[in-house]
Amino acid sequence: MERGVQGASGVWVPWVGVPAQASGVGRGPERGRDREREQERVRGCGSGAGSGAGAGAGGAGAVVRGEHTHGEQVARSVQRASVRGQILDALRTALVRGELRPGQVYSAPVLGERFGVSATPVREAMQQLALEGAVEVVPNRGFRVVQRDARELAELAEVRGLIEVPVILRLARTVSAERWAEVRPAAEATVRAASSGCRATYAEADRAFHRAVLSLAGNEQLVRIADDVHRRVQWPLGAAARGRTEMVADAAEHAALLDALVVRDLEAVRVLVGVHFGVEC
Repeated sequence: MERGVQGASGVWVPWVGVPAQASGVGRGPERGRDREREQERVRGCGSGAGSGAGAGAGGAGAVVRGEHTHGEQVARSVQRASVRGQILDALRTALVRGELRPGQVYSAPVLGERFGVSATPVREAMQQLALEGAVEVVPNRGFRVVQRDARELAELAEVRGLIEVPVILRLARTVSAERWAEVRPAAEATVRAASSGCRATYAEADRAFHRAVLSLAGNEQLVRIADDVHRRVQWPLGAAARGRTEMVADAAEHAALLDALVVRDLEAVRVLVGVHFGVEC
């Protein structure tokens, strides 16, 4: 059966485990083949010249070189962004699942072959992951998956608590039961995801629940920053430490916290938030 990963966009992308890269990967003939594949892909996105009626040099449907319309350029740009987004989702999922191993170096051309795309969208996706702190650039080789130690994970967890805990405690005093009820589907989704035992599925559902809670504060920058920190906590070492039992317990805390928020039981909220984030409130 074909293996693959399904990212947040819901797109299934074939996945084959990739070994650590040698320093010469991505050079010479491989780079030439990569350029040829990219050129073929771009040509395939054109107006269809070269096939069907009028495709000849003098046909009514012939396209003169350089005579691309603005709409075609936009279409290619959208397609490229879509491919990059799908690859980014797939790489994030592979990171959470541990299929991209901490400390190992991966080449964009080799990953591109596994995904069936050119190296360009993979490289662009990897650059985004570098901005998110998941990988680091290794000149002339590729990208190394960051290996977080216990201290770094503890620091990230502390930062996350400093951001989210005060906001949740404030929202507990101000948000109505009706608004909290809107978050219920996200809490239930984490319970289902935890029951599946899939770390990648749970990671997405977990972040979605916390985004839904924090969005009630009406501060988009807060949501983005908190989500970025949350994602960093989930990268390989943090995610691998969680088994199905831990995920089920974590999801149960979401449900209990939401119940307390709905009835505005401030003392219960304080205790549950402290347990969930591992802090004293």
